[in-house]
Amino acid sequence: MIVGKVVGSVVATRKNERLLGCKFMIVEPIENMNVNGRIVAVDNVGAGIGEIVLVATGSAARIGCDMNDAAVDAAIVGIVDNSIGLMD
Repeated sequence: MIVGKVVGSVVATRKNERLLGCKFMIVEPIENMNVNGRIVAVDNVGAGIGEIVLVATGSAARIGCDMNDAAVDAAIVGIVDNSIGLMD
C-alpha cells in the first residue's frame, strides 16, 4: 500500500476495452514511502487533485477495483481523511 497525493489526471481517448470508463490519476508518493517517481492509478473512489490517497499496486490493485482481467497495476482504493504522524 502506498500513500500519496493526487497531482494530476490522465485522459486517454483510446485504450484497451477493459479500461473503458476508467478515470486515471497521477499520484506523487509521499517521501516516507520510498517510491521513485509518480504513479498512474485507476481511480474508482472519486479522488480529486490535491487529495491524499491510498494506492494498491500489483495484483491487489486489480482485485481492489474489481478488474481482474484488466491491465491495471495501480489503483486508488481510499481517500485519507486524517494521517497523524504519516507526513512528519
